Amino acid sequence: MRIEIPELSLVVLMGPSGSGKSSFARKHFKPTEVLSSDECRGLVSDDENNQAATNDAFDVLYYIAKKRLAAGRITVIDATNVQPEARKNAVALAREFHVLPVAVVFDVPERICHDRNKTREDRNFGPHVIRQQMQQLHRSLGSLQREGFRHVFKLQSVADVDAAEVARVPLWNNRKFDHGPFDVIGDVHGCLDELEGLLGKLGYTRDVGGVFRHEQGRKAVFLGDLVDRGPNVPGVLRTAMSMEKAGTALCVPGNHEMKLLRKLRGKDVKLTHGLAQTLEQLEREPAGFRDEVARFIDDQVSHYVLDDGKLVVAHAGMKEALQGRGSGKVREFALYGETTGETDEYGLPVRYPWANEYRGRAAVVYGHTPVPEAEWLNNTICIDTGCVYGGKLTAFRWPERELLQVPAAKVYCESVRPLAPPVQQAPLSAQHANDDVLDLADVFGKRIIETRLHRNVTVREENSVAALEAMSRFAANPRWLVYLPPTMSPPETSRKPGLLEHPDEAFAYFRREGVVRVVCEEKHMGSRAVLVACRDPDAAKARVGVEKGDAGAVVTRTGRHFFTDARIEMEFLERLRAALGKSGFWDEHKTDWAVLDCELMPWSVKAQDLIRDQYAAVGAASRAALAEVMPALDAAAARGVEVGDLLPRTRQRTQLVGRYVEAYRRYCWPVRSLDDLKLAP
Repeated sequence: MRIEIPELSLVVLMGPSGSGKSSFARKHFKPTEVLSSDECRGLVSDDENNQAATNDAFDVLYYIAKKRLAAGRITVIDATNVQPEARKNAVALAREFHVLPVAVVFDVPERICHDRNKTREDRNFGPHVIRQQMQQLHRSLGSLQREGFRHVFKLQSVADVDAAEVARVPLWNNRKFDHGPFDVIGDVHGCLDELEGLLGKLGYTRDVGGVFRHEQGRKAVFLGDLVDRGPNVPGVLRTAMSMEKAGTALCVPGNHEMKLLRKLRGKDVKLTHGLAQTLEQLEREPAGFRDEVARFIDDQVSHYVLDDGKLVVAHAGMKEALQGRGSGKVREFALYGETTGETDEYGLPVRYPWANEYRGRAAVVYGHTPVPEAEWLNNTICIDTGCVYGGKLTAFRWPERELLQVPAAKVYCESVRPLAPPVQQAPLSAQHANDDVLDLADVFGKRIIETRLHRNVTVREENSVAALEAMSRFAANPRWLVYLPPTMSPPETSRKPGLLEHPDEAFAYFRREGVVRVVCEEKHMGSRAVLVACRDPDAAKARVGVEKGDAGAVVTRTGRHFFTDARIEMEFLERLRAALGKSGFWDEHKTDWAVLDCELMPWSVKAQDLIRDQYAAVGAASRAALAEVMPALDAAAARGVEVGDLLPRTRQRTQLVGRYVEAYRRYCWPVRSLDDLKLAP
C-alpha cells in the first residue's frame, strides 16, 4: 500500500501493543519526527511501562507536538490511540495548528500481537489487555473520519505493514519551488481594458493563440476578485483562465468568486455587490462557459507560498501562523481576512488590522480592501487600489519589489466607503502610523537577528533590557535613528617594540578573514555624529514619520542628541540643508533626504571632560615633570656625571610629549557660535 501523507500533517498511529507501530515509525520517519508515549513515560518516570505516569507523559508529548507543529514540522504520535477519547486531543491539536490529521491503523491479527509481546521482557501484562485494545479499536474504526481524520490508512496484516510505502505529498499551496519572477495583480473586478493595459505595461504580449505571455518568462499572479462591478467580467475571466491554463499565471480566489461559484451551483445567494451584473454578462456568453468558470474557481487554492517561502500571496492576506497550512479557517482568512464584529459609519465590517502585528519573514501581498495607495506595513502590502471605483489597477513586481499602475478609465461603480478620505495635510504612511507605539515583544528577551553580511547576531536579554532603558531615557526620537554606526574596533597589540598599535596587525587581520581589498581613509579627530537631514518638514514626515515640523536630527553613535540645546541643533541643520540645496545635492541625487556619517569638530565640543581629565592631564603632567628633569640632566652631564643614554631618551620623550599635546590641540578650540564648528568625513 502506498500511504500518501501531506508534508505538513499530524500522523496518528493507532493499534494495540505489539501491532508494529514503533517499528513502522522507525522505518518511515526520522527519530525526531516520532513522539512515543512509551518514551515520554520513561522521560517523566524512568519507566516506559509506568501507567501511573501516563497523564504526565502525554502532557510532555503534546507539548513537544505543539512546538513542532507551530514550527511547521510533520509530527508522528506513536501510541495505542484505540479509544476515541484518546484521539480527540490529537485531532484538536491538528485543528489548532491548521494541519491535516492522518490516521494509520494497525489492524493486524490479535495472535501476532500476543506473540510479539511474549518476546518482550518489558511487556508483562496478560493477553486480556491486547484483546481489550483490539475490541476498542474495532468499535471505533468506522468513525475515524467523523472524528476529523482527513486521511485514513488501514494495514490489516504483517504483509501490509512490511509492504507499505510512505510518500510525503506537498500541499497545494506549497509552490516554494516556483521562483518567478512574478507580477502580482490586485483586484480587477471586471476592468478588462485596464487589465490589458497593465499587462502591456508589464511587458506581456498575446501569442498566436491570444494568451498573454512575457518574453522573459515572468508569471502573473491574480489576487482574486476578478468578477463583479466592472464592465467586462467574461473578458477578464477569459484572460486569467487562459493564462493559468498556459502556465503564465497563477490565480487565488477572492470572496466575490466564491459567491459566484455558490450561485452557479444553484445556491440561494443575494444578488448584491455586483453579482447581478456578473450573471447578466455571463448569460450572454456561449453555452458551457459558465461551467468552465465554475471549474476554474473551484480548482483555485486559498493562497500560495512562493520563492522558497519568501513571498506569500492571498486575496485578503495571510497571518504567519497560517501560511502554508490547510484548513477551513486558513481558506476563510485568505478570502475575508478578519473582522472585529463591528461595523463602520458606512455599514461595512471593521477589518481587524492583522498586518499591524505581522512579524513574518515572508512578504505578504494581498488585496480585498481598497486603499488609495499601496503601502508597505511590516513586510505586507495591499495592492487593491480601487480600479473599479475610479482608482488604479496595481501590479507588484517580485523580486524587484516595484509597483506598476494604470489609472482607471472611469468610475465604474460608486464605492460605499470613499476610496480616498479627504485630509487637510499629507497623512502618515501606514508603517509610520503603526510604529507610533513600541511592541515590547519585538525587543524583550533574547533575540537572534539574521543579517545579510554577518549571519546571526545574538542580543542577550540583559543587554536588550539595558539598551531599552537607555534608549527610553536618553535617546532621540527613534524615528530619526535610521542608522547607528558600529564602534571602531582596535587591532591586536603590536609586536613591534615600543608600539601599542600598528597597521601591520590590522592588515593581517583582514587577510586572515579573507578580505583582499581595504580602503584607507583619513580620520579626522572629532566626535562621531550622524546627521539625518530632510529637504523640508514635509519630506521628514513622508520619510521618517515625524509630524511636529522637524526636518532633521544630529545624534551620537549611541542615538542620543549630539547637542543638548535644541535651538543650536535646529540652526546647525538649517545651515546644512542650505548647503545641500546650494550645492545641488537634492536635485543631483534625486532625493529629499540624506544621512551623513561624520566627525563634528572640534573634538573638544563633545569630549571636553575626556580631554581635560585624561589627555590634557597626561600632557600637562609630562611637560611639568620633564621641564625639571631636562635641566637637571644637562647640568649633571656638564659636571662630568655619567648619565648614559638617559639624556637622549629623556630628550626624545620631551619631543614626543610635545607632539602628543600638539596632536589633540589641533582638534580643540573654543566654540562660541556655530561658526566655530566644522563638519568632516
